Amino acid sequence: MGVILSSLNRTLGAGLVLLFLIVVSFGGFEVSEPAWVAFAFRWLHVMAGVMWIGLLWYFNFVQIPSMPKIPDEHKPAISKVIAPAALFWFRYSALATVVTGLIVAWLNGYGHQALIFSDGFIGIGIGMWLAIIMAINVWFIIWPNQKRALGMVEADQSQKKKSAKNAMLTSRINTLLSIPMLYLMVAQQNYPLG
Repeated sequence: MGVILSSLNRTLGAGLVLLFLIVVSFGGFEVSEPAWVAFAFRWLHVMAGVMWIGLLWYFNFVQIPSMPKIPDEHKPAISKVIAPAALFWFRYSALATVVTGLIVAWLNGYGHQALIFSDGFIGIGIGMWLAIIMAINVWFIIWPNQKRALGMVEADQSQKKKSAKNAMLTSRINTLLSIPMLYLMVAQQNYPLG
């Protein structure tokens, strides 16, 4: 077991094998059914969303509040190693969440209705737009500012400080938006608005 768990790739592979075994043993659907494709994209959407919002909350609940407590000589470990890696997965999980979410909406026939807030799809539509706004914030505000703040692109000390603050405030906006977004995404199946 240590051989599997000592490698992230082997751990992920083992998780997929376990999933396959469970689906083959207890599954009640055929992979050839069109509904399975929609389900597979929904699963990918949830997986990407867990990573995206998990990292968003990691930044806001753990990393940002902890930075002032870290001695200056240890901060490069965060800014040069951990933050760039976390920001890579943060950006691409945001993109994957939005793309797979739009595919799910299209495959299930409500994409257009949700995006224009048609009756019966207002809640999921608002949730989709909140997620799109959040992803735009990630790619076009947080990421460019983080690159300056972390020294990944040329910037003087005052630009770095201003960029760090802009990235943090935009990340807090995304945290604020994530609360209603998550509710609206889940509510559509149980308590739809409109």
